[in-house]
Amino acid sequence: MTNSLGAIFTALPTPVTWVLLYIVAQRLGELVYANRNTERLLAEGGKEHGADHYQYFIFLHSAWIAIIALMVDPKHDIHMALLGLFIVSQFLRFWTLVSIGRWWTTRIISAPHFDRVKRGPYRYFSHPNYLVVVLEIAIVPLLLGLPWVALIFSILNAILIRHRLSIENEVLKERS
Repeated sequence: MTNSLGAIFTALPTPVTWVLLYIVAQRLGELVYANRNTERLLAEGGKEHGADHYQYFIFLHSAWIAIIALMVDPKHDIHMALLGLFIVSQFLRFWTLVSIGRWWTTRIISAPHFDRVKRGPYRYFSHPNYLVVVLEIAIVPLLLGLPWVALIFSILNAILIRHRLSIENEVLKERS
């Protein structure tokens, strides 16, 4: 059963509503943080790489949230194992952001004199933030009873991340 976005936010908050509010607040907060870091890194001599694909990420993530919000049943029962997996992914997200700190942006900003982060999850994975995004794009719709959203957006996200990783890995070669 599908409900309009208005129904989600006019009824008493449900677990589904709280998940959606968290996702929106988390994404908006990250954009503010990323934009602040982007401006500073550019002022410190950084250069943006791969800007041609950035708008596709913005569209993909915005469409993902919008479709979930429009299609989800606010009374859908939350599967506790999926909720647990989502919570674990958020701990990885925060660990990643804390570890990369001032270098974290939603764009690819680099310069040879910039440090390469090798602490936190970056000791184990080259790109832990992309792992978090892959997990979220799949888990959240599954958690909310929208498996087709998980499938379609996971495929689209994989295409974009594959392209972005090729650019980012090439750029990171100049930093050690």
